[in-house]
Amino acid sequence: MKDNGTMAWDFPDPFIHEVTVEPHHIDDFQHTNNVVYLTWMAKTAWEHSKALGLDFAAYAKLNRGMVVRRHELEYFAPSHAGDRVLVATWITGNDGRLRLRRRFQMINAMTGVTLLRGLSDFVCINIETGKATRMPAEFATTYRLTATVEGDA
Repeated sequence: MKDNGTMAWDFPDPFIHEVTVEPHHIDDFQHTNNVVYLTWMAKTAWEHSKALGLDFAAYAKLNRGMVVRRHELEYFAPSHAGDRVLVATWITGNDGRLRLRRRFQMINAMTGVTLLRGLSDFVCINIETGKATRMPAEFATTYRLTATVEGDA
């Protein structure tokens, strides 16, 4: 999904996956539980990967996949049941060998308020063995940088 340019994104041209806060996402504090945001990050990364042509069938054919090594999330504002949230991602690091970094920003679609900024670091694995391995050329080229962040590349 592309944004019409009205949101204050951290970087240009994000890949955007829209979600709606459902009642089961709400915790005892009456806002979206922090684990839900992490789930949305993972879903958005996967949707972007699929949009780039690397779905699980492609991973299986190559016997390679990108798996999470580390997440970092910083929360700025809560979301509540019924809110529409735009989850944006950019690829900001890819060493062409083993590591990939994605940055994320979540914005309340109705208010324009940034709810969260985060990042996920991925490593390439051999699916059969689960061990880290050099990424195939398809990963190095398809997962090209979509935003530049000093220190991420």
